[in-house]
Amino acid sequence: MHVHFLIHESFEAPGACESWARNQGHHVTCSRVYEGEALPSSVENIDFLIVMGGPQDPATPEECPHFDAKAEQALIAAAIHARKAVIGICLGSQLIGEALKAPFAHSPEKEIGKFPVSLTEAGRQHPLFAHFGHSLEVGHWHNDMPGLTPDATLIAYSEGCPRQIVAYSDLVYGFQCHLELTAEVVERLIAHSEKDLSRAAEFRFVQTPAELRTHDYREMNQALFTFLDKLAERYRQSRQ
Repeated sequence: MHVHFLIHESFEAPGACESWARNQGHHVTCSRVYEGEALPSSVENIDFLIVMGGPQDPATPEECPHFDAKAEQALIAAAIHARKAVIGICLGSQLIGEALKAPFAHSPEKEIGKFPVSLTEAGRQHPLFAHFGHSLEVGHWHNDMPGLTPDATLIAYSEGCPRQIVAYSDLVYGFQCHLELTAEVVERLIAHSEKDLSRAAEFRFVQTPAELRTHDYREMNQALFTFLDKLAERYRQSRQ
């Protein structure tokens, strides 16, 4: 399969998502928009489109010359229409919602660290998420959350954010949380987020760099790998 990543910043790396794709022997390509790389001109040869996070939000593209929210939403919409597998992480999840006419919103709480998400009843029964159990400790690094379409299914929420994982369709999923984080990616984020982390004591769900460095991210990475395996199989079956 061909897995294509949209990467908005060097510190918002694909992490465990890229490890999964390469370990499975998939063909991996990237649009590193922060380096001026172009978006794909077509989704025809893409099987998985994975849209990563970033400090931007869908409403303020003019503040970041290398980020074209409308162009990315058009690409996402084309992939959804073509029945590709589409995954959005953090900003990526918000862009999926926007592409489907569901505006993003500010989350009630800023979340940076590793905290549990709880699965809804629909999430616990969903075949792609049943292995998460009732709750799972996952990474967080956000202020916003994705919009909900009339047909969307809320899969998981947290104490600080009511929209953590959203199923937009059988092949399209938004993750406000970060299951792809690894120790290496966390170090990149810490280096970029010095100002936010210096104010950790002001927020209920913001951890210090020392706390962030103590976490083991492997369990949530494994949960992500299982989800991706299941989605890949669902996608293959949909193409038969």
